[in-house]
Amino acid sequence: MDAYRFQDEKSDKFWRIEYAGKDLVVNYGKTGTTGRYQLKVSDSPEACEKEAKKLIAAKVKKGYIAYPEFDPDGQFYLDDDETGPHPLTSHPKFRAHFTADLYYDCFDEEAPFGSDEGADALMQIEDDIRKNKDFDFAGFPQKMVEKYWDMVWLPPEDISRPAVEQLAEKDETNMTQSDMVAYATAFAQIKITGRLDAELKQLALRSLRRMEIAVVVLRWHEGGEPSEVIGQMITDLEAFPAD
Repeated sequence: MDAYRFQDEKSDKFWRIEYAGKDLVVNYGKTGTTGRYQLKVSDSPEACEKEAKKLIAAKVKKGYIAYPEFDPDGQFYLDDDETGPHPLTSHPKFRAHFTADLYYDCFDEEAPFGSDEGADALMQIEDDIRKNKDFDFAGFPQKMVEKYWDMVWLPPEDISRPAVEQLAEKDETNMTQSDMVAYATAFAQIKITGRLDAELKQLALRSLRRMEIAVVVLRWHEGGEPSEVIGQMITDLEAFPAD
């Protein structure tokens, strides 16, 4: 990762670049802000490195200088709107801890951001956090369901199998969407900020455990098999330290 800064009497802005394999991301904007993210994909790692060096040289020529004070851990990481979840637009702590491909999967309904509910939650969080850096992650799941969707929020209060079976029969949609938003929010907080509220961690784990039962009860998989994806998420989230 290389960071640069440009200052004159009219502006103060930063520009940061990082690349791995064939993928390259630039993050730029007014110094002190989150800025914007743009992801680019090259034909090969060699072409990617060449492009990175070319972009750096162009910035230096314009007057940008090295910015060693830039704190990558303190930066918010937001996705390129056209690309979606990607390791290079995720906080270093998220990349290091959540290494499975499922954390960037946009199609698996059980993955954090693979369902419509999870994808919408991440998109809304990224939009809201651009406007308010003091975003309330812990309160967001209920807000998303009730305010943005005008639906019923069903927190995971009783996650015993009989209770889940009864609720699944009575109100499957509100139950599953509440759970999907809850755990998507927890993973989104880590992905964006590198940290996790203790209250949100417990909510997400209870939601995941309720979903784990619901997947079997509702026979989402052939033969009523449990979800390996949800099992992996529970294990990984339990191991991530909360504030």
